[in-house]
Amino acid sequence: MKGNMYRDIYCGEVDSSYIGKEIKLAGWVNSVRNLGNLVFITLRDETGIVQLITESSEYKTIHKEATVTVSGKVLRRTPDMVNKNMKTGEVEVEISSLEVLGDCINTLPFEINKSKESNEDTRLKYRYLDLRNKEVHDNIIFRSKIMDFLRKTMKEMDFLEVQTPIITATSPEGARDFIIPSRKFAGKFYALPQSPQIFKQLLMVSGFNRYFQIAPCFRDEDPRADRAPGEFYQIDFEMSFATQEDVFKVLEELFTSTFKHFTDWKVDEGPFIRIPYKESMEKYGTDKPDLRNPLIIQDVTEIFKDSEFNGFKDKTIKAIIVPNGAEQGRKFFDNMTEFAVEEQGAKGLAWTKIDENNAPQGGIAKFITDEAKAKLENEYGVKAGDSIFFIADEFHKAQKIAGLVRIELGKRLNLLEKDTYRFCFIVDFPMYELSDEGTIDFCHNPFSMPQGGLDALESKDPLDILAYQFDLVCNGYETMSGAVRNHDPEIMVKAFEIAGYTEEDVKNRFGALYNAFQYGTPPHAGAAPGVDRMVMLIADSTNIREVIAFPKNKKARDLLMRAPSVVTKQQLDDVHISIKED
Repeated sequence: MKGNMYRDIYCGEVDSSYIGKEIKLAGWVNSVRNLGNLVFITLRDETGIVQLITESSEYKTIHKEATVTVSGKVLRRTPDMVNKNMKTGEVEVEISSLEVLGDCINTLPFEINKSKESNEDTRLKYRYLDLRNKEVHDNIIFRSKIMDFLRKTMKEMDFLEVQTPIITATSPEGARDFIIPSRKFAGKFYALPQSPQIFKQLLMVSGFNRYFQIAPCFRDEDPRADRAPGEFYQIDFEMSFATQEDVFKVLEELFTSTFKHFTDWKVDEGPFIRIPYKESMEKYGTDKPDLRNPLIIQDVTEIFKDSEFNGFKDKTIKAIIVPNGAEQGRKFFDNMTEFAVEEQGAKGLAWTKIDENNAPQGGIAKFITDEAKAKLENEYGVKAGDSIFFIADEFHKAQKIAGLVRIELGKRLNLLEKDTYRFCFIVDFPMYELSDEGTIDFCHNPFSMPQGGLDALESKDPLDILAYQFDLVCNGYETMSGAVRNHDPEIMVKAFEIAGYTEEDVKNRFGALYNAFQYGTPPHAGAAPGVDRMVMLIADSTNIREVIAFPKNKKARDLLMRAPSVVTKQQLDDVHISIKED
């Protein structure tokens, strides 16, 4: 309710209907202009800005960003003074009284309306000031509206909102846990949940049909422009007696309706394209392809297996064919080579152009035989005016570098489809992968159901087993991970055994789930779209920190609250912890 002792109307609501009326406003002093016999003040609140005017000299020294309450009469501006750039530009308020409620006595670290031009660490240190900037402030309001819509949509699809614990047990879900030492149980630890994974599966065992929550998740992982360090939010949901197809239908409705409601860009309709993980890696060099980019990676290893070019010998060779790419000058190709080698660690980036006579020119043209050229034309449609980039390396490295080169070519050549959200499901993820130490590890979510069930676990090479796991990708960003869950204790034990865990490990670390599975567990499946990343995409931002009220910086420091910070010896003693000296 806005009517109170400080104000009876918001600044952005003052219009011609109030002319001649006495009103009371409250807000921040946005600007002060002293013209001698007149003082113009603009007052700002969350809804907008209105101009105040006075002949009194006592307001000449009022500080910008002070909070004030103002009473006065609304006047119509003269035609030559109307400001068409302001919602309230037809009126101004003649001050009859003004009281400073909270003075701004310190020097501002930046101009409020230009805070985004400042160093990000300075902005985050003074985030409460940065958030006064209308553009930054509106991002948080926008986020709130999206979250309201998401919650409304989930409830309309008959999902029940349930909160799950924040302080829980450690669980291997792909990242490091934040652990909490126990005061009452010396030497033992709680953990902050990487996700509500086990609890949502237990809710399915408990007989709930459809669960969801907008859940905080905590992972000790390095930050990126599209990933908030430490904590993030996801729309966590699970469905009993459900298949992968059931989950896809929910996701298609949730994403399509949300994106369409909050943007005028073109939004893909469901059913979304489905791309197997292996195909995605082969065609795009990544499991989160940006389908706005038309370039495709081709494997040309067989074509060049006998090449005299030393850079191709005993290597996997990937090629990216750029239609009409031959029009680019030598500097473009040199810059792309620098990007691949200096920035991405490639061993090199070979290239050639196909001239108007349909002959290779430049780069490694002399190593492209007539036979190789004919195969490129017949198998991959290479034609006059195209350019070709080649990446040669060990299979996985060649795949990765080719994916990065594809992305960069799309950006530098302005190939990305404009004002469009392109969605795709990445499906059929491997159940397992090799760790850096050469051991078998879970590739995705360890609680997923393997395709083929127990038989696949017992008879297949672990690296050949696929899982009912899937991601939803939008414009090159992973926006959701999900899976059909393992609900069979025998399969659960075998799946973890392959990854190096004994049955005792499973019982000790996941006792609640293991025991619950002995009491009639329904098949269940679910997913967890990332709220922060959804908002970032809909807001057309490339920095996830811009859509979070109080984010940590690039180094995972909370500059506002000065965390992480030192604690007292007494606090450490209370939880039976001592600091190891370096």
